Amino acid sequence: MLTQEEAVEVRVMARQGKGIREIARDLGVSRNTVRRYLRGAQAQYPTRPRRPTKLAPYEDYVRARLAATQPDVIPATVLLRELAGQGYTGGISQLKAFMAPLRRAPADPVVRFETAPGEQMQADFTTVRRGRDRLVAFVATLGYSRATYVRFGNDESFPAWEAGLVGAFDYFGGVPQHVLFDNAKPVLLDRDVYGPGQHRWNPQMLGLAEQCAFTPRVCRPYRARTKGKVERFNGYLKGSFVVPLAATLRSGGLVLDMHTANREVRRWLDEVANRRIHGTTQARSCDLLMHERQHLQPLPEAVMTRILPPPPMAQVLPFPSIQHPLSVYGELMEAMA
Repeated sequence: MLTQEEAVEVRVMARQGKGIREIARDLGVSRNTVRRYLRGAQAQYPTRPRRPTKLAPYEDYVRARLAATQPDVIPATVLLRELAGQGYTGGISQLKAFMAPLRRAPADPVVRFETAPGEQMQADFTTVRRGRDRLVAFVATLGYSRATYVRFGNDESFPAWEAGLVGAFDYFGGVPQHVLFDNAKPVLLDRDVYGPGQHRWNPQMLGLAEQCAFTPRVCRPYRARTKGKVERFNGYLKGSFVVPLAATLRSGGLVLDMHTANREVRRWLDEVANRRIHGTTQARSCDLLMHERQHLQPLPEAVMTRILPPPPMAQVLPFPSIQHPLSVYGELMEAMA
């Protein structure tokens, strides 16, 4: 059963032109519940004053505890132990009933931000394997097309960030206006040190940003979901690429390393990941990238050459140069006699 505020919100969202499926998803309720409240939208039901419960004196505490742990949720069993220590004598059922609407409508909902072509790229590292033989993946996703680039490595140092960013710019065909990061030390040294929104950046990252002509930005602390486009891809990368490839190698007695991963991931990106119909855009990322590429800034050739130099070409020597004259072999044989 919805609260009065939620019932009003259902009707308001319907007047705004939102469908039943979208309303149900936004409020975290079933579609049948939405239909039921829309059918009875004109009826007015008097509200009876709620009788005080054993939980009433502790409701503010429960609200504060749930708000402090967003986006995570404290289990009701844990809160029950905390409340019992403060004198609460009620049961867990009324505690769960009180927590249900608070869980259904989080205090800080995730808002989807769409960006114009060439405006933003989100970048992050995701851990593939921990331990001595560590394996991580740099993942970058363009905000408009959702086209994604991946580069595997063994650490998250600044050179790894640098190689990942420049590799992404090269793969996408240019540089976006902004790059959104998390709060990693190779990116940001201190937040708000000079005032709200005025951060102390890693000088190396600022240097790279100046060379490539992009503006670095960081998501709010403990709000990695503001980089939702790249975060969502991380799970897809592991499930659709890393796990199947690692299993194939394991069957042959081999272990997935960064060289093998990098050799295989480019083909997977081109043929699978960026060619699928994206769930949000309902289009192929590779098709949208063709349009977005027109709005990207060119990557300076000097930066590309310095950070990702082309592999050395095998030097082809003239055929006679690798052959010794027969007289040399004759002299050698005489010396050994």
